[in-house]
This record gives sequence, structure tokens and C-alpha cells, in this order.
Amino acid sequence: MSPDPKLAEPIARATAARYGALSTSKESLSCGRALDVAAPRDGEDVVDLGCGRGGDVARAAERVGPRGSATGVDGSERMLAAATDLLAGLPNARVLRSDLAAVALPPGCADVVVSNCAINHAPDKAAVYREVHRLLRPGGRFAVSDVVSEQPLPESVRNDPAAWAACYGGSIPEPEYLAAITAAGLREVEVVRRTEPYDKGGVLVHSITVTGRRPGPESP
Repeated sequence: MSPDPKLAEPIARATAARYGALSTSKESLSCGRALDVAAPRDGEDVVDLGCGRGGDVARAAERVGPRGSATGVDGSERMLAAATDLLAGLPNARVLRSDLAAVALPPGCADVVVSNCAINHAPDKAAVYREVHRLLRPGGRFAVSDVVSEQPLPESVRNDPAAWAACYGGSIPEPEYLAAITAAGLREVEVVRRTEPYDKGGVLVHSITVTGRRPGPESP
């Protein structure tokens, strides 16, 4: 269930304000180790959705080497400015500003897609995972760490821009989240890490790391 459409702009503003302020902080913004799980290899092309300050983009660029590439995607200008500074001197790394549900990259440009605590901010998770499918080459893989809710959230939370900005107002139950992934055509979907539930703003959520693949030419 999406929030009241009239709240789309307030949610976007609240999220931009929070992450703009965090662009110069040392606070960890992750909820897992998606890049380590994805384990990009030499020569692969990696896309990081919701790259923030660019730490995983830098690490991916180092892992894939000069024959590969690492591209960070984010909607926050201030986060991307911080990432640009961090990535200076890495010729195989870049960032771009884009909506995660409509990424300004060509189809089949990635061997690996990763994301860390970002897709929960998207009102339409299914649209983001359709983009993951589109961005991956046949046989390509993804690893995503994200926040999901224990139960459907009450309307008071779903329609609270501050809750969305704080990484829990946009969370959905794990079965619904996984269903969005498989509905996008991604396969071999597996939750490889799941935390114990914890309280955020008076509701229970937990973090998961999920992996999967875009089927290859030989897949049914």
C-alpha cells in the first residue's frame, strides 16, 4: 500500500532534507553488507541504487578493476556531491542523479546491482525491482539490504513524511517485499540475512539481505 498521493512531495522533501544533512556526517546509513554479499569480480559492471556518500561505489570500483565499472545512483544532490569528492581519482567510478524507479541508464548495463537501505524509501518497490531486472544483463545478479516491517504499518505511520525519511515509514512486510521481487521477473530469490525485529518509531521492523538473478537465456 502506497501513502496518500498528496504526501508524495512532502515525503520527498523530508527524505531530501534528512539525507542532505547526513551527507557530511560519519553516521552509517546501511542496514547490511550488500556489496560483500554480491562479491563483484574483476571486469564486472556494478550499479549501486541509493549510493549515498559513495562508499560502496568506491569499494566496488576497486574490486572490479580497470576493466569493470561502478556507477552510483541517488536522488540527493548533496549526497552525490559528497560521493563525487570521494570518487575523485577513480576513473572507473561515476555517479548520477536519478529516481530509483526510473534509472537513467541503458538496459542490460550491469552484471551486478546492489542497494543498501534505500528501496524502502520508494513508494513503488515493484517499479524499482523492474528497474533492477532491466538494468541487469541476462544471468546478472543482485544483492539488496533493506528494512521491512513485521506487520502492515498503520496509516498514521504510512502517511508521516518524517517516518519515511527515517527509513521505516515506507517499509512493507517481508512477504510483500519478496513478492515484488519475483513479480519483476527475478529468480533464485533468497533471504541470506535477517535481523531480529527492532522498534522504529513505535512499530516493529527488521532488516534483510536478499539475493537473486535475472534469468539467463537458458532459463525457463
